[in-house]
Formats: sequence, structure tokens, C-alpha cells
Amino acid sequence: MELGIFSVMWSEHCSYKSTRIHLKKLPTKAPWVICGPGENAGVIDIGGGLAAIFKMESHNHPSFIEPYQGAATGVGGILRDVFTMGARPIANLNSLRFGALEHPKTKYLLEGVVSGIGGYGNCVGVPTVGGECTFHPSYNGNILVNAMTVGIAKTDKIFYSKASGIGNSVIYVGSKTGRDGIHGATMASAEFDDKSEEKRPTVQVGDPFTEKLLIEACLELMATDAIIAIQDMGAAGLTSSSLEMAGKGGTGIELNLDKVPMRETGMTPYEIMLSESQERMLMILKPSQEKAAEKIFHKWGLDFAVIGKITDTGNLVLKMHGKIAAEMPVAPLSDEAPVYEREFRVPSPKSQVNLENLGTWDLKLGTSLKTLLSCPDLASKRWIYEQYDHMVMNDTIARPGGDAAVVRIHGTNRALAMTSDCTPRYCYADPVEGGKQAVAETWRNITTVGAKPLAITNCLNFGNPERPEIMGQLVGCLQGITEACKYLDYPVVSGNVSLYNETSGKAVLPTPSIGGVGLLEDLQRRAGNAFTKTGDDILLIGETKGHLGCSLFLREILGKEEGPPPPVDLQAEKRNGDFVRGLIKAGTVAVCHDISDGGLLVAIAEMCMAGGIGAEITCHPAPLSCHSREGGNPYSRDGEILAVTDRPVAMDSRRSLSRFRGGNDIMSVLFGEDQARYIISISPKNTAKILAKAKNQKIPIQKIGKTIAKYLQIADEKIAISELKKLNESVLPDYVSAKRERST
Repeated sequence: MELGIFSVMWSEHCSYKSTRIHLKKLPTKAPWVICGPGENAGVIDIGGGLAAIFKMESHNHPSFIEPYQGAATGVGGILRDVFTMGARPIANLNSLRFGALEHPKTKYLLEGVVSGIGGYGNCVGVPTVGGECTFHPSYNGNILVNAMTVGIAKTDKIFYSKASGIGNSVIYVGSKTGRDGIHGATMASAEFDDKSEEKRPTVQVGDPFTEKLLIEACLELMATDAIIAIQDMGAAGLTSSSLEMAGKGGTGIELNLDKVPMRETGMTPYEIMLSESQERMLMILKPSQEKAAEKIFHKWGLDFAVIGKITDTGNLVLKMHGKIAAEMPVAPLSDEAPVYEREFRVPSPKSQVNLENLGTWDLKLGTSLKTLLSCPDLASKRWIYEQYDHMVMNDTIARPGGDAAVVRIHGTNRALAMTSDCTPRYCYADPVEGGKQAVAETWRNITTVGAKPLAITNCLNFGNPERPEIMGQLVGCLQGITEACKYLDYPVVSGNVSLYNETSGKAVLPTPSIGGVGLLEDLQRRAGNAFTKTGDDILLIGETKGHLGCSLFLREILGKEEGPPPPVDLQAEKRNGDFVRGLIKAGTVAVCHDISDGGLLVAIAEMCMAGGIGAEITCHPAPLSCHSREGGNPYSRDGEILAVTDRPVAMDSRRSLSRFRGGNDIMSVLFGEDQARYIISISPKNTAKILAKAKNQKIPIQKIGKTIAKYLQIADEKIAISELKKLNESVLPDYVSAKRERST
């Protein structure tokens, strides 16, 4: 028994033994941070006596073994982390990674995971408002399912998990305990092999209707003054929840397992302690409040049982049938668990792509654009998010499909903006830059709707940390995340680490998913990513160099996964983002979209498809890779600052058919993935004012075209928006209905 408990508590999933020394380097403090990492979820002050509470967690291994229940219970678990702290959940998001569409299991896993997320979230009554989903062969044997929940609480009603009060009762509430999920934490701390399918019994089974009752019962009790400490039973169930509470409080804890509500007969102490049955909580209540609390939970049809007490022994004591089943010290099982300093080698950035060595391709802009828009990563995810109820609670303002979801703070004119992002191919090519970019992209996406980014949560998905190259990926990504969060004043307040995401020695791409949350002070001053009317000017903000390394263009058009990711200039990110946010706040800009995967032309096409409005691109951006020969300001030429209002380059259709010529080539410029860039559309009457303002603040900006009806026109090519939209939105529906032709 003791060995089993030590094994699960010292597992990677519960102890973070390989990452704790590195996680301590993350920036976690800011004036608005109420509670950083270490609790069930992070807490930030959003004004008006309210706090936002949020976290992201993984449920990767269970979702691969049993996709519906694995994904469903991932949603249930992250919901409990948030409402455990006193918040009413207001939104769910997710970050999903699947293998290649051609892999025989991908369709089954995709359908099961999406159905599980929708089934649980829809039934529990919390809207699923955003997320991301990409595909890559590295996930063939180990998909990633990361779930995020955001909730709102009163700042004077936030609850923590630190046990206190010697002699106080330990209360079990929620569902009964069964044999599902036993060894779930251990399974999540090991890589897959050919026998992973046999681990189905370690996947928990969720009940969203019971979770809804548990939310309401807990929030009703939290409105009183009864709770001393509260903790949900997640990984390792009753074992981890009891030990974490006692460990944080520096106390002992004694449990009478005969009192634990059970739905199966003949359960052993080992099974009771390690079960990961869902929808259960552990509480420490004030002695005078037990009867009132019991009445609340019985009203909601939930189990309520006094199963133990807090002691001063510093030990976990388990009793059953009048005998001591196990006894062991708390400290080595909680805060004093082993910490490893594993060997690591941060990979060197990939070599630059030599475009001249790629040969000559007869490419047209329209053909390349259509190919990109129909690739799985850029294809519309409407088939996914239409299975989610994103309007329940009636406070969702910006629905899935935009840069960031926007959810009203109920009863106010304020809102929270939220998003989840990561570009794993960047992290693989250069972990440090990839980590920076993941943070910066959430910062940009929140900025595009007009909100101020406040804090992030993360879910760090990597392979086997016992291999120095994998540990190096993790350390490098954390370095990049740290640098970006510090510079952008965007602290980390919660997170999760998921390791051993590999099968038979083949690891997933390093995937440090970032969930960002920001505050929108005035819902009347927000922006969307859809063109809204014809005749508006289209402006590009940010520096364009035509970086093709690690781009989707390189991968999807030329079949090459090569080169370093685009560098992240944090100074430019902050300067350009603050400028854009100021325009939205002033009411000057109501249409904005950041440029990311696929580059400039893909971003414009996405804005066209979102609004059903076309665009005429009359010039491509002048390449701003204009460093002085002495290595001066990247925005200057011969010492003169450029706010690029006077250097447009007219489109020449002959150049759209030629070979690559580096950063000056039209293909590089239109499909390069340079960072810190935004597209805005504005009334022509405001153009001169914005250009002048940008020049005054030394912001690179260009007018590159205007909105028109029905078509995307560039050079001598003209493509109907309806054609692009049909192509973009048909990929996943055709795939799941087996209509998609697959290449061998």
C-alpha cells in the first residue's frame, strides 16, 4: 500500500520532479496577480471586486486510449480546478494536436475527442468559446488534448487548499468512488508502446450532469463562511488531494476508508485511495458548519461524508475495518518529493534555408493560396466548434473562429478575452524562439480584439525527459516563455506539465501550449477579424522581411520542413501591439487580424472569408530587412526611421511565376511568417491620420490595398471569396465523411 502511494505521488504527473527547478524561473508576479502557480488555478484581479481564475491542463494519454471519455474527463477536471477556488466557470477552450490525416487512427481519435469535449461541456452548461487544432505525423502515436477553463469570482471569496485546524473534519463530497481511473497518473507518466490499448481501464468515466450539480452545490456553500480548505480529486484521486492539503498546511491527516462512499463492493484500501473516479471533492469545514453543508449537498443529490480528521502527526494514516491499512509521512509525498536535475542539451537553431537551393517552381499566387487554405492546419475548424455550445450562459460576444474569444463579465459592459496558441514546428526548430513566439501570439490575439493581455497559463507537452535532447527542448522553450513574459509584463499564473508524450521512442513535437487572458474595458470598443464593408483601406502594421524558414508555405507547397522559425523581436511586439490596441480603444479601428501561419496573404484571405468581403492588394510590402551595413536600427535605412508610407512596390504578375529571390521575392513577402504584424482595415478618411501617427511613433506601416466586393484580387489573379471559403470549410467535413482523397 505504502509503495503504491509513493509510486503515484512520485510519478512525473504528480510530482513534477523533472521540471520543478526550471519552472521556478518563470515570472509569476504582477500587481494584478492574486495567486500564482501552486494552487488549483491562477488568480488575477480584473477590477470591480472581481477576479479571473484560470488554468490549462492535459489529458493526452487517456484521450489516445479512449478518446471520448479521455477528452470529456479532461474538461471535467479543469472545470473542477477552477470552481474549487470559488469561481463560476464562464468559458472553456482547448488545444488539440492530432496525427496526419492519412494515419489510420486519426479520424477515430478526432471524432472521439471532439465529441467528448462537446458532450461534457455542453451538458455541464459552460460554453466552449475558443481553441486550436493542428495535425502532424509526430502526433500519430500520441495525440495532445489540452483543456482550459476560465472562471470569475469575487476577490473576497477565493478558496485555497491549505488544510488547517487540528481536529477539523475531512469531508468527502460528490460522486461515489469506483474502480475507474486506478493508475491513471502512473499511466500518464510513461511513454506509449504497442500494448497501450490495454490500458483502457485506467481511463476515468465522466458524468457532466453530476459535475453541474457539484458546481452549484460548491458555489452555494462558498457563499457561506463554512470552508477552511477545498481540493478537487484529480490525478491519484483521494491520495493526492489529501496529501496536497496536508502538505500545504504542514499537518497530518487521518482517513477512515470505511466512510468513503463507494459504488462497488469489496474495494480494497489501495483501490479506494488510487481511484480517479470523477466529480469528487475533498473539504475541510469549520466544525459548526458541517450540518448546514451536508444539507446543501443532499439538496443537490450528492454524497456528503465525514471520512477523517486533521492531525498534528505529520503523517497520512489510513484505517479500514478497524485496522491501520497504511501509515506514512506527508512531507516526502508532497513538498519534499524528489527533484531531479536532468541532463539537457538545448538544440541549436536549424540552419537558414538557402532559397536558391530549392530549385525553380512554376508557382501562381492563387494556386499557392488555395493549397495553403486547404491544408489541415489552416482549414476551417467550423466542423469542430459547431459541435460545441458556445452561447450557453448568453455572455459570449466573440464566438469561435476569431483571433480571441470575448466573454462578457456578466451584468457589465466589460469582458475577458482569451485564446490558446502554440506553433510546435517553431519550437522544434528553435525551442527558445518557439517559446517566445507561443507567448507573443497569445498576446497579439488578445490585442487584436482590443483587450489588454494580463496573464497566461501553460500546458507543457514534451517527450521523455530522460533523453537530454528532449529535456533540452523543454528548458529552451521555458527560457523563451520566460523572456517573453518578462518583457511583455504578462506573468504565468498557473500551468501543467505533460511528459513522456511519445511512442516507441518517437516523441511529439515540443508543444508548450499557452492560454492567454486579457481584459476589455469597454465592449463598444472592440475589433473583429472580418472585413465589414467595401471601400476601406487595408493597412499592414509591422516589419516584413519575407521569412520562409519553418513556414507552412515551405512545408505545404515545397514539401520541406526546414530552417529556423521567424525571430521574435519582443520590442517590436510590444510597440506594435500597444499601437494597435490604442487605435481600437480610440474607436478608430474595428477590424484587425494578426498575421501568423501562412503569412500575409493567408491573413487577408481569412479576413475576406470571415466577412464575405473581397480585397484588392495593389502593392506588396516593401521589404524592411533594411539594416544598415553597420548593423543599425532594423527600421531604418541610412539612419532614417521608416514609417513605410511611401515605399509600396507595385504588383508585377511576371514575378509571381519566377524562382525565389530571397526576402525581395513576392512569394516570400506574401507567405513569409514574420512576427509582430497586424492587418487593419479603416475608412479612407482616417488613413492619413493613422499613417502620420505611426510615423510619429516609429511604427512600420503601409497601405497595401482596399476592400472590394466578392473577390480577392492580387497581381493579375482574381479569386472568388466564395470559392476560397468553400475550399477552406470543406476539408474536415469531407475528411470525416470519408470523401477526402488521400495521398499515399
